[in-house]
Amino acid sequence: MGYNLLKGKRGIIFGALDENSIAWKTAQTVHDEGGTFVLTNAPIAMRMGQIDELAKKTGSEIIPADATSVEDLDNLVAKAVEILGGKIDFVLHSIGMSVNVRKGRAYTDEKYDFTAKGWDVSALSFHKVLQSLYKADAMNEWGSVVALTYMAAQRTFPDYNDMADNKAYLESVARSFGYFFGKEKKVRINTISQSPTATTAGQGVKGFAGFISYAEKMSPLGNATAQDCADYTVTLFSDLTRKVTMQNLFHDGGFSNTGVSQEVIEKF
Repeated sequence: MGYNLLKGKRGIIFGALDENSIAWKTAQTVHDEGGTFVLTNAPIAMRMGQIDELAKKTGSEIIPADATSVEDLDNLVAKAVEILGGKIDFVLHSIGMSVNVRKGRAYTDEKYDFTAKGWDVSALSFHKVLQSLYKADAMNEWGSVVALTYMAAQRTFPDYNDMADNKAYLESVARSFGYFFGKEKKVRINTISQSPTATTAGQGVKGFAGFISYAEKMSPLGNATAQDCADYTVTLFSDLTRKVTMQNLFHDGGFSNTGVSQEVIEKF
């Protein structure tokens, strides 16, 4: 059941790959709440996923864009405003990729060309998206931009590799750009630090199955699902959270504030 939280609002959703992805669930939930949007992903990711199916279900148009290309992003923003018939109210940045992880390279044996590529895709792209929106004056006042992150930005999870560094950078961009976007254009910028989630990208991390089970046992409320995250994201897109900005918001069933749980003590 929807509440029309986003009725009349327009947006851009990055990173919907398949029905397991948080961006996909968010798009469906935004649609249920009355929002309209364009979908975007890199051309190579679009070939791997089923974004056409999501576009049909939600009556959305797709604009291919490489989030590392300023030219592509400027074009995306201009076309989105044109297609949607006005300025943007919400944006979801749900992009992340580590070449080092994909190639099985340890954090102590990074190939720095791989590191730079992963940083550009996962973190610097967020600054590029915000800058394109900012320079085009494409956001409505009290608009909201959300990027997805993970607690490895604050604490060590060995197999998360250089993605931990990327997420730390991403969160810093939200704070820094959030100041200027808030001060000058009344736009909110936040990150959501989500539970480990069984997405296509998440399952590519070494030892993921064991870790998601551990997090479930550690979290008083259990792990937050992709749909839970979509629901939370919608609240941040809505007018109910107008004064929330520059925050890293933990959405993890209490994992981030739990030292140890009784279940973990009993297991070990």
